[in-house]
Amino acid sequence: MSMQDPIADMLARIRNAQLARHQTVVMPSSKVKVAICGVLKSEGYIAGYAVAGEPKAELTIELKYYNGRPVIEALRRISRPGLRVYSDRSDVPTVQGGLGISIVSTDRGVMTDRAARKAGIGGEVLCTVY
Repeated sequence: MSMQDPIADMLARIRNAQLARHQTVVMPSSKVKVAICGVLKSEGYIAGYAVAGEPKAELTIELKYYNGRPVIEALRRISRPGLRVYSDRSDVPTVQGGLGISIVSTDRGVMTDRAARKAGIGGEVLCTVY
């Protein structure tokens, strides 16, 4: 059976691994998932990630904790296959008054809401993190 929403599956795996206090989480890899991990790494939400495996690539995410608590407090999927959410360059959403990030898929790649606003472009709002 095929997976309907791989990004939602990725976010659920991260949430579940953090609840169980795992150091790493492994999942099937894709270009979008790797791009999202790149944004999470650059913003300091995860410690690192790696892609390994020849026939079917696996993405391994190294989770980050501070004083025994996960750095990521909440992950929410915004745009989903049944209801896509697009944002114009003037309407890119902020999260928690700027304390969190929205991850936006644009024609220039996957980036944060701040980077999209700075570049003056909009796109599909994939998820929010804080």
